[in-house]
Formats: sequence, C-alpha cells, structure tokens
Amino acid sequence: MRKHKGKIALALALLGLSAFLLKGDVWIFWTWYLLAGVMGIAGMPVTGRLFAHFEDRGWMFSKVLAITVTGFLTWWLVACQLLKFSTLTCVSVSLVCGVLCFLKFRSQTKKGIECFPVKRGELVYWEEILFFTVFLLWTYLAGFHPAAYGTEKFMDYGFMEAMMRSKELPAVDMWYSQGYINYYYGGQYFAVFLTKLSASKPEMTYNLMRTFIAAFAFTLPFSLVYQMAKDRLGNGLYKKEKWVPAVSGLTAGAAVSIAGNMHYIVYGVVIPAAEKLMGAEEISSYWFPDATRYIGFNPDVPDKTIHEFPCYSFVLGDLHAHVVNIMFVLFLVGLLYAWMQTVRRQKSAEKRELGAVIKEQLLMPHILLASLLLGMFQWTNFWDYVIYFVVTGGVVLFMNIVRFEGKVKKILIVTGAQAAEVLVISYLAILPFTLKFHTMVQGVALAKYHSLPHQLLVLWGLPAVLVILLLYCVLWEKLRKKRRKNLYTWMRSVCGSDLFAVIMGLCALGLILIPEIVYVRDIYEEGNARANTMFKLTYQAYMLFGMTMGYGIYRMLLLSRQKIVKALALAGLVLLVGTCGYFGKSVRSWFGEVWYPSEYEGLNAAEFIEIDFPEDAAAIRWLKKNVEDSPVVLEANGDSYTSFNRVSAMTGLPTVLGWYVHQWLWRNDVGDLNQKSMDIETIYTSTDGEEVRRLLNQYDVSYIFVGAREKEKYAERLNLVLLESLGEKVFEDETYGTCILKVAEE
Repeated sequence: MRKHKGKIALALALLGLSAFLLKGDVWIFWTWYLLAGVMGIAGMPVTGRLFAHFEDRGWMFSKVLAITVTGFLTWWLVACQLLKFSTLTCVSVSLVCGVLCFLKFRSQTKKGIECFPVKRGELVYWEEILFFTVFLLWTYLAGFHPAAYGTEKFMDYGFMEAMMRSKELPAVDMWYSQGYINYYYGGQYFAVFLTKLSASKPEMTYNLMRTFIAAFAFTLPFSLVYQMAKDRLGNGLYKKEKWVPAVSGLTAGAAVSIAGNMHYIVYGVVIPAAEKLMGAEEISSYWFPDATRYIGFNPDVPDKTIHEFPCYSFVLGDLHAHVVNIMFVLFLVGLLYAWMQTVRRQKSAEKRELGAVIKEQLLMPHILLASLLLGMFQWTNFWDYVIYFVVTGGVVLFMNIVRFEGKVKKILIVTGAQAAEVLVISYLAILPFTLKFHTMVQGVALAKYHSLPHQLLVLWGLPAVLVILLLYCVLWEKLRKKRRKNLYTWMRSVCGSDLFAVIMGLCALGLILIPEIVYVRDIYEEGNARANTMFKLTYQAYMLFGMTMGYGIYRMLLLSRQKIVKALALAGLVLLVGTCGYFGKSVRSWFGEVWYPSEYEGLNAAEFIEIDFPEDAAAIRWLKKNVEDSPVVLEANGDSYTSFNRVSAMTGLPTVLGWYVHQWLWRNDVGDLNQKSMDIETIYTSTDGEEVRRLLNQYDVSYIFVGAREKEKYAERLNLVLLESLGEKVFEDETYGTCILKVAEE
C-alpha cells in the first residue's frame, strides 16, 4: 500500500509541477497528453498483438500506432476527395478506428488472448512517468523561445495554417497561389490533425507538436532497448543485474534525443580547457549550431555540409519533415524488432513447402504495416523511405538466412517476394500524394569532395568504434567455437537482440559512408552539393547509433570476457554521457535563464508579431479573424530565411509568390518565379491601371496588403493611390499606415 501511495504522490507532484511551470498553457499540455494516452489505449488490441513478446506489449508504441493509423486514414480519404478535411472528419475517423479496436479487443478476450500488459503495471507506470516528464521538460523549455520566426519556421507554421484553412489536401501553397504544396507536408499535416482532434489552435500546437515528438524520441528508444536488454538477459543468468534493461533504455533515450556529438567534447570542453590551462588571453567560446556545421566550415572550404541531430532540432524549434518523422521511424524500428522476435520463435522453414512459407511471410501483419509506413514516408520525408526500405530489407534478409538455414535459393526467392510486396503496397498506399507531387531530385552523382579524416572521427568516431567493438564481441564469442563454420550457423546462434543491434549499427555506418561516395543532386549543387544528402542520411544514422550504443555498451560491460572490451565500452559510456552536456549548453544559449519560471513566455508561436512586426500585427490579426477559406492576399515577396512573406506564413492565406529559394527547390522553374517577382513589383509600383488590373485578375488576387515590408521594398515607387482606386480599403492602422485593400470585382 505504501508503494502505491508513493506512486500516486509522484504522479500528483508531476501534475502540480506542470501547472506551476506552464501556467495557463497547462490545459492544452494536459489535453495532448491525455489524447495520446486515450488513443494509445484504444490501439492496444492491435499493438499488443504486434508487440506480443515485449514485456509492456508495446505500450509506448501504441500511441504512435494510433496516431499513424487514424491520421493517415483521414488524410487518405480526404486526398482521394471522399471526405472534407474538417474537425468532424478527424474525430469521426478516429472514433470508427476506436470502435473497430474495441471489437477486436472483445474478440481477443473471448479467445483468452491478452493484449494489455496487465501483469506489467509497474513498467507501464514508469514509462508513463518518463513520457510525461520528458514532454513537460521540452514544453517548458519551448515556452522560453516560442516564436515561429527564424530558420524555416515561417514555412513550417505556414503549412499548418494553410491546412487549417483548407477543406482539401494538398492545400494551396501559401507561397505559390497558383499551385498546391509541392513538398513533404505529411509531418505538418499530423500536427494539424492532432490540432483539429484536440479542438485547439496552431498558435499553441506548433510548439506542442515539436515537444510531443521530443518526448517520443526519448521514450520509444527506451522501450525498444529496454526490451532488447531484457531479451539478452532472459536466459536465467545475471538475475541480480535487473537494473540493466532500464539503464540501457535510459541511455538509449538520452543518446537519441538529448546528447550531442563529440564535436561538443572537443571544441566545447577540451580545447577551451587546454587554452585556459596554457594561460591564453582569449578562451574559445562555443556556439551550439557549430556541431551541425563542421564539415566545410572548419576549415572553410567549398563543400558546405549539414549534419544535424534531434537535440539540435528540438532546441532550435523547427517543425520540419525530418523532425516530425522521428516518431514514425522509431516506431518502424520497434516494429521490425517485434517482427524479428516473432520470426525467431517460429520453427525453421527449411523443410516446409516454399509456397506455404511465402504466403505465411507475406501475410505477416508486421511486414504489411511496415509497408504502409514506408509508403507514408514518401509523404512525410522521402529520404526516410529510401533509408528504411534498406533497413527493413536488411532485417528481413538476415532473418530469412536463419529461417532457411542458409539455403541460398529459398532465401533469395522469399526475400525477393517480400521486397516486391513492400514496394507495391508502399507505392499504392501513397498514390494520392505522388500523383500530384513533382520530384525535386535531379539525379545522383559521384562526390567531388570528401570529409577530412579528423572531421569524420570527431563526428562519428565514438559510435563507429562502439559498433565495431560490439560486432567484434559478438563475432569473437561465436566464431571461437569450431562448430560455427558459416554465416547461417553463426546467425542462428546469435541472440536476436545482439543481431538486431548489429544490423542497426551496420546500417548507420553505411549511412555515414554514402555521402563520401555519392550525393543526390539538387539546386544547392554549387558549394553545398553534399549538404542535403549528408543531412538526411546522417540524421537517421545518429538515431540508429544512439540505440545501438544504449544497448551495446552495457551488453559488452556485462557479458564480455575480455577486459579490453570492457574498458573500451566503459570509456565509450563516459564519452557518451559527456556529449549530453551539449543539451545544457544549447539550452542556455537558446532559451536563456530557464531556471526562473517567471521568464516563461508561453507556447503561442504567433505572438511575436506584436513585437517584431508591430506595424503589421493588427492587420494580420484582422485577416485571421475576418477572412475565410483561402483567397489570394498579395504581399511583397522576398528571399528565403528573411522576414518577408510574414503575412502568408502567419495566416496560411496564399500569396502570389513567397520565399524565392524554397519555391526554386519545390518548382525548379526559375523563369516562372522571376516573372512572378516582376509582376508583383508591377502591381505595387506601376502607374498603368489597366496593366495592374490585368495582373490582379491573372493571379486572382482578392486582397492587397500594404505594410512595413512593402513600403521597405518599393519605397517611393509604391503607388498606393492607384491601388486604392482598384478596391476598397477594408482595414487601416492609423498609427503605422498599414492597410488592406479588397480588390473590387469587375
């Protein structure tokens, strides 16, 4: 009884702490936490079967599964024009899915199938505490820098506002009124889906979505690696080391979502300490983005690259495709391990009829769901589709080698059939997106530049050494026995969790090496050729490395018989823990004095317009309040990453042309973009009324915005008198002179 009272007291203390820290924002925070919990419980009849061999039956993964299924199904029905994108649609689809899960639960109960972790309540309790705590931590921090302003936040937030307005998907591009969004908008869609489902507003949920993902980025690796460690120690040995699964899981969660890389240790700790010891007059300072802009920048060479990781993303506050997709790719990795557990428990298929085996494997729900997830990645972040198709293929191939006892012909036939199944299902599932999407890829080319050896060592030396060490450890344990004569017998004898960790590690190593060999061509080829390729590949490598290290370090410390292996694993653990200092450094640099709750600003991502754009704030508020649907609002266009196009970004209302470089990437039609730029300038500056009227009709402009940036860009050439003659002034700020003109119909 005392133990239960302690747990209740802890839960109540966290609730009280959240109310104290988040103030008025706590209601939307609680709403999202409870929404995820309810959806997760509703999805357990399915999740509990898929993750049947997990101690918690996949409790944390069930939240993501429920969001994935309901959100993707809603999008699919809307994209196929079967339903309108509305709150009613989102709620209705979710309720239907919930009812189906309930019926599934009743059916399983009658058959005596257990899908809930009823005997593992303590593990579920601590997982919920962990999820709530991490979610609260990041939400509190976000409240110190909530503005959706800077980097690519205008784009991310604008996508959300555009979809909130739209009844159809894809929505009209707020920065290209004559076309639909031609980008991987699936991540922002899920933010909007949850916004509609929770009856909230994007001003609040923009930040909440990114902190929500940060919570999953910690707890999903925890759940997976906890189970992997549990499986490895589940043979009756080492029972006194019951702490190992939990600590392994916590290490994996920290490595994926909180840690930095060794750049922080070298340039943020070692070099400043050495300079101070040597009595240098100036001690090197450390700016946290430097850990993501190292190759090509230090030293400065014409090969600028990007190598970001989750902690940097969570601190910076972008809600970009690669960030939102984190929870979905982690779910897929967990699903693959659950599938491996299931297959390992099946009898060898070597003596069974090949046709029966193929049918059995093709109908396995894990592979079917993995196929749908991979298809979805083409819409949420296409790079992850390619990456995890290979990862999935690697897991499937390795398990087929085991199941067919090394029989090459059968292995190739079954693996080929499964690969074809994944390709077909993934492409069919996402057809509503791909039929309207124009690719930005311009081919693949050999890399002209290569990273310096010491740069690769700084960024990837720690995880690479630990992965190689783990591989050596697993190989040495099995191959030293003479009966392990071939790949099949070795793989058959290796514990499933060891094998899965090795697969993750090898895939991560491959993702690091690929940008040193080839890159995907795009508009950034001059000076930044490898940037996008390295960015997207190494981002996933970082997460795979994190989970591998979380498992591998303790596995080697506990089970290895070689002292050198234990010593290196311990050293790796110390360095990995040291990289978590990056979290503290970046938080202080970006969020400021987070130790003082009185400095908390709140989660409203659009409130900054009152301070940063006081001339336009009232006019933007007027548009959001009074304009329905998605009529075209003309504003001055500008370069990417600037304060131009703040009106379309904050309202979701489409304008003729937005950020230039982004549209160049999405449309790859410089001539069209240049023409639109000239036409916008003509509308604002021309003295020819007929020409201006023609252009307004051509672009179907309903409103003309004249604010600070328009006056800045066109200065004395701005012909406000002519513009006023073409429409009605529906808003005017007498203090700043900002006005909105409604174009008169002819």
